[in-house]
Amino acid sequence: MTRYLIVAWLAALQISRGGAFASSFKATARSLSAIHNAPSGTSSRQKQFKILRTTADDNSQHDDDDQQQQPLSTRGGAEEEQQDQVEDATTSLLSGNTITETIPANPRLSEYIKFALPCLGLWIAGPLLSLVDTSFVGLSGTPQTSARQLAALGPATTFMDGATYLFAFLNVATTNLYSSARAASGHANDPKVEDAAEIEPDLAAESVVRTAARVSLRCGLGIMFFLLLTCKPLLRLYIGEEAAKTPGLLKSASDYVMIRSLHMPTSLLLGVLQSALLGAKDSVTPLIAIVYSTIVNVCGDYLLVSKLKMGLPGAAIATTCAQWAATAALLGPARRELVHDHNLGIFFKPRDDQYTNKDGSQPTDMVTSKSFLGFAAPVLTLIMGKLAAFGFMTNAAAGVPGQPTPLASHQIILSLLFFCSPFLEVISQTAQTFLPPFLAPIRKFMERNNVSPAEAEDMETVKPWLKASGVVSATLLGCGFLAGAGIASLVCLVPAFNGGLLTSDTTVQQAVKPLAKYLWLGAFAWAPVAVGEGILLAQRHLGFLAIIYLLSTAMLPPALFMIKLRKGSVEQIWFLFGLFQIFRAVCFTGRIWWGPFLMKKLFKKNKTAQAAPATA
Repeated sequence: MTRYLIVAWLAALQISRGGAFASSFKATARSLSAIHNAPSGTSSRQKQFKILRTTADDNSQHDDDDQQQQPLSTRGGAEEEQQDQVEDATTSLLSGNTITETIPANPRLSEYIKFALPCLGLWIAGPLLSLVDTSFVGLSGTPQTSARQLAALGPATTFMDGATYLFAFLNVATTNLYSSARAASGHANDPKVEDAAEIEPDLAAESVVRTAARVSLRCGLGIMFFLLLTCKPLLRLYIGEEAAKTPGLLKSASDYVMIRSLHMPTSLLLGVLQSALLGAKDSVTPLIAIVYSTIVNVCGDYLLVSKLKMGLPGAAIATTCAQWAATAALLGPARRELVHDHNLGIFFKPRDDQYTNKDGSQPTDMVTSKSFLGFAAPVLTLIMGKLAAFGFMTNAAAGVPGQPTPLASHQIILSLLFFCSPFLEVISQTAQTFLPPFLAPIRKFMERNNVSPAEAEDMETVKPWLKASGVVSATLLGCGFLAGAGIASLVCLVPAFNGGLLTSDTTVQQAVKPLAKYLWLGAFAWAPVAVGEGILLAQRHLGFLAIIYLLSTAMLPPALFMIKLRKGSVEQIWFLFGLFQIFRAVCFTGRIWWGPFLMKKLFKKNKTAQAAPATA
């Protein structure tokens, strides 16, 4: 229908310019004939372009006749006016049916490595700070005091790390939304804000940063007050009544948590600023902030724990100051690189004129708190699913007969698995950063033309973009499989042959040996799970991810409960975890590799079923 309207518009344009009605009608008829005489394989866009050209040629012929009667001084202006009008019509027609951006070059392996190595430092930083606290607390004081403080430090650090990880959905949402906004506006490969004064600010991307900063600070204040009021009863529930009866253990652990809760607002703010910089493919600046944090933490632990003998409270103060230092170190670079007016909108809302483009227009794709949380909510489901899975496993291991050996062996294997995690999650982060420049233009094209994903996949305009994004996805999945195989093979050697590195108890050393193969399986399967999750997050398949996590998390607890009820073994728990990982790996990689084909088949089947009644 659009092509007929355009032809009619051009005919009307010719009449308005003084052309004869018969000539205009003839041009219109020739243009309509071009539609039906085009080859069967000609796309609709090519036909529309042919219409414009046919009409333009006829108009040009008519102008040649008119120009015989026009003064020479007016002919040149008429020709230029006609050419501009035809070009404007062609541009307005084709811009809606094509992707105007240029497909980015596929990243080289060196680019992935340049981004991933500093990012790995960010993933390791959290466990490193807890390890520093553990080392100073364990090495200070008498053996009896040290053992009592370490017993309190273990659940306290786990409790704090879990509370912080629960809000990791803010970081995931920030990286995805920020990198996608930059890609959609064509800023994905632009210089940083501080180096690009001549480039129009990317207001949509800046709205992501400001919204994420405000939401993270409010969440941080909320969880801080919540922990200050409820940490003691929650810790009692977490460690159990028997452990809570140990003299001084619950009080020491709750004091540690209360002190460390003071840095929750700045820690969550630090996380979203790091994520925004990662979305801009800057992984070095956040790493510098973490270096400051590590230095402050080590110096604080040395002064407060080793010299002043403050014990657990001293370690908590040192870690809190370290988090404050990291946030302070990152605020300056984030203000310069992420927002053009150097206002993150944390305390003072930017002026209204900061939300307008240079031409005075208002961006239509600004990210609000509602849209930000709308993306982040499904991600929270994924994180809660992960936390619930490991919590249920530990609960089942605690019910295995022959304690404390089963629980100790389970804790060792779980710690080794968590050691593997950063090396694989960093590839997931890489996928969430490098894929949006390939996917955001497709989403913008689909929204502009009201096209479904299944329909878009058959369009010649979209196919090159999908192919390029598929190459990036396949490369990252391949890197994930190689990294997973390598790190899993190295780590499983520890319980299999060198259990003495982790425990001096010979009974526990023997208990962890048969768990080595399950550790390898779980760590290797973590690779496609983590990388596939990052790719699917970049592709915005949030509903699919949420369903798989809810389904797998719902199936795991009943199976673990049966093991606990039947007085099973730790081996059975970890074998079940291996199956749990394989299920998610198959679902994620299957959605990436086979999902488009299956969706296309399903879409065509539904389309045929809908067309059948209409034909009848």
